[in-house]
Amino acid sequence: MDTQQEQYKCPVDAAIQVLRGKWKILILWKLQGKSMRFGELKRSVPGITEKMLIQQLRELEQHELIYRHDFQEMPLRVEYSLTQHGQKLKPIFDALWQWGEEHFYR
Repeated sequence: MDTQQEQYKCPVDAAIQVLRGKWKILILWKLQGKSMRFGELKRSVPGITEKMLIQQLRELEQHELIYRHDFQEMPLRVEYSLTQHGQKLKPIFDALWQWGEEHFYR
């Protein structure tokens, strides 16, 4: 077992550790099916600070869930999108949405 696997108790723990926090799931949800620029993403996640968004995006990029595309132009333009690995979360988010609706409206 490699070092990364040893830090998790089981696959569910690994998923929770990668997605934990107040913002990551919402950021990933907003990126479903589209690319977004930093400012657009910040406006779409109410209450997140610029510093926190930068930190969360970096962590998601390290886990290979999102891709940062730097356009070679001025002014600097950056877009974020889901990687193939990140797109695998869609069925999970769809189920979470359905559960959330059922819980919210009961």
